[in-house]
Order: sequence, then structure tokens, then C-alpha cells
Amino acid sequence: MSRSGSFQTLDEWLAWLSTLTPNEIELGLDRTRLVLDRLALRRPALVIHVAGTNGKGSCVIMLEAFLRRSGLRVGAYTSPHLQKYNERIRVDGVDCGDQEIMAAMQRVEACRQDLPLTYFEFGTLAAFCVFEHRQVDAVVLEIGMGGRLDAVNALDPDGGIITNISLDHCEWLGHDVESIGFEKAGILRRGRPFIFGAAGMPQSVRQQANEVGANLLVAGTDFRARRAGGEQRTWTWEGRRISLAGLNRPALAADVQIDNAAAVLAMLEALGLDELLQRDLVNEVLGSLVLPGRLQTVFSGREWLLDVAHNAGSAAVLAQSLSVIRGNRRVVAVIGMLQDKDAAALIGPLCPVVDSWIAVPAVSGRARPASELASVIAQVCQKPCLITDDVGSALRAAEDRAGDSDIALVCGSFYVVGPALDTLYSRRQSGPTPRNSEF
Repeated sequence: MSRSGSFQTLDEWLAWLSTLTPNEIELGLDRTRLVLDRLALRRPALVIHVAGTNGKGSCVIMLEAFLRRSGLRVGAYTSPHLQKYNERIRVDGVDCGDQEIMAAMQRVEACRQDLPLTYFEFGTLAAFCVFEHRQVDAVVLEIGMGGRLDAVNALDPDGGIITNISLDHCEWLGHDVESIGFEKAGILRRGRPFIFGAAGMPQSVRQQANEVGANLLVAGTDFRARRAGGEQRTWTWEGRRISLAGLNRPALAADVQIDNAAAVLAMLEALGLDELLQRDLVNEVLGSLVLPGRLQTVFSGREWLLDVAHNAGSAAVLAQSLSVIRGNRRVVAVIGMLQDKDAAALIGPLCPVVDSWIAVPAVSGRARPASELASVIAQVCQKPCLITDDVGSALRAAEDRAGDSDIALVCGSFYVVGPALDTLYSRRQSGPTPRNSEF
């Protein structure tokens, strides 16, 4: 492919980025830091990192919304994307346009000097360039993988959140939660506040905080979320200085979103943004959130439920949610995964709530063959699984198998849910705007 100077579209840029290194994933900060130094970018006044196994995207969008309410111009960087690369780079809640991203990539290329950056490293630096160009006041940056050696970590944070830690990306991060905790705790910085948002924090995170001298605040000890009992759907947040009662559940589906919200409120308190910690404001912000691909309901000929669950922890959340909403209905699941994911760990929690399976290869060079997925499903669930060649045929098969009132589920990977959304949106002629489920 030709050099970047001749590229006319963002798709051409993205295809070229994939050729710069032989490995799609190559952890390490040296390359990113070197180019970042050459770029000499103005640092935003506030930088927040969000790491963890699950819930990162939810915490990013919550932080983004709260900071915008404080009057700041806010940039957000997430990965991967569902449908368009532009989703990865937002300013004030709006995806950046092709031309702006291409200009930022050209700036990175001018400073790269043939250094072999990965696709993710290049894109991360381009996001930093966009944020400087737009003169943002604050950035919320999702760690792509791990933390210690992730390209995002080249920009020192003023604070951050580690949502939770479970087994994922084991090939790169380690095969136990203590090893993975060590990697994720690599975002910690001396004297800065960091939130651990779940129960069962690995000892390695505490050890790293002590060694670095970070101000670590832990769920259940330094702050907590209390669910109301009975039929009430409210909850209470208790921080170190502030408590908020009568909070409504976040608009994002699943009970775990309360834990994510609690971590975000703890981050705001730790940063001294007390003016945001008012019950009515918190309810308004949390009630307005939309995050595609997370227990998202789409109407296209029938009702579809789409969720990017791709590891054991997120599968457990999905299974719990399905157990609540399914009632007497059958669940027909379309599933595709990447090769580096633990298929049995993902499929296991879903076995009791999925009646019929359809396997499809994810739209990625790292896709696990559908035949392998079907074999795992047969072994773990003791149920047969239909094998399909592509997302379109898998969706048609789900429609054939699911009754009018049944749940048609798509899960397993961003690289399955995203293409499924593309297909469903292109087929839909009319109907309600896609929304997140409420239950």
C-alpha cells in the first residue's frame, strides 16, 4: 500500500496502520512515549484513566457526562469500536469526524520517523492530537489492555478507576488475578487518587499502591453502594465526606451498573468535584446514559438483545440479566468470539439461560472458527449448535429458530455485535429508535 500522504479516506489510513507491525498487539510504552515526546502536545488540565476487566466503557461514559456538566470541554477515548472507528474518539459526547482524525494521524506520521507503531498505539497518539487541537479541558481514557504497558498509560493520569479484575487477555497479562492485578495497577501514580470499584481486590493492587504511594480508595471500605430492599429500585451512595440517598438506577441495564456508578462518584469526590455530587444532578446524568452494545435492545423485524460480553465476568452479568427478563420465553443466541478468549468460561454461565445456539466467526483476523465454538458449546452445555459462515446468515438462522415472543441474543465480541448492528440497522425500514433495555 502507498505511503500515507496519498490517502484520501479514513478507511485507507486504518488499513495502512495494520501493516506497520507484524503483531496486532505488542505491549510496551517505549514507542508511544518516544513519539509523544516528539509531538510535544499540550497536556489537558485533567487526565483520568479507566482500567479493569469489565465495565470500562460504562465508567468512561459516566465520567464524561459528569465532567461535561461541570462546564469542562471533555475528550473521551475508548476501544474497540462497534461500527465505526470514529466512536473511539469523542469530544463533548460527539464522535470526531473523518477529516479531523485523518489530520491527527498525519501529524503522528510526521513524528513517527519509521518507528513501527501498532494500530492501537498509532490511534491512541492520534486521539491525543485531536484532544489538543480541540483544546479540551479534561480527557477520560480507557485502557485498552492491562495498564502498565498499555499505550494510554504513556500519558500520566491525575487519577483513575480500576473497575474490577477477572481473567481475560491471559496470554498477555497472566493466568491468575494477582498477575492481572499487577498489570492493571500499572496506572497508579504517587499521590494521585485511584478507585477500585469491586469486591475482592487482588493483593497485588494493594501492594502496588503502597509501593507507588498512590491514594487507593476501595469499594466497601472507602465508599459503598447500598441497594434498597423489597420492591424499591433506589440506592444510596456513601463516600468519605458525602452521602446521597434516593438515587435512581442508571439508565444502562444490569445491576452491576450501580457498582460502576459508585466508583465514578468516588472518583468525583476524590478529585474534589463536590458540586457534582447532588442527588438530582446525579439522577439526571445517570438517567440519560446510552451505551450501544451493552444489553441493548434493537427492533428490526423483531426484538433483538445485543451485548458485547466476551469473558466470564461479563457473561455472568449477561446471564443474570437474562434470568430476570426471559420469563417463560426461549433464548436463541448468536455467538462469536476471538481466538484468545476462553470460550468455555464465557459459555458456561450462559448455559442455563440459552435454549438454542448459533455459532459464527467474528469479523476479525483473530476470530475463533465457528466449528470450534460449536464444539465447546456441545461439551459445556450438552446442546447442539448450528454453525454459520457469517453474521448475516447467523441472524437469519436466529429469526428462523426464535418464536415471535422469544429473545434473539447476539453476544461474544465487539466484532460480532458491531456487524450485527450494521445488518439490523440497514434492514430496518421503520420503528422505534434503538434503546437500552429497562428491567
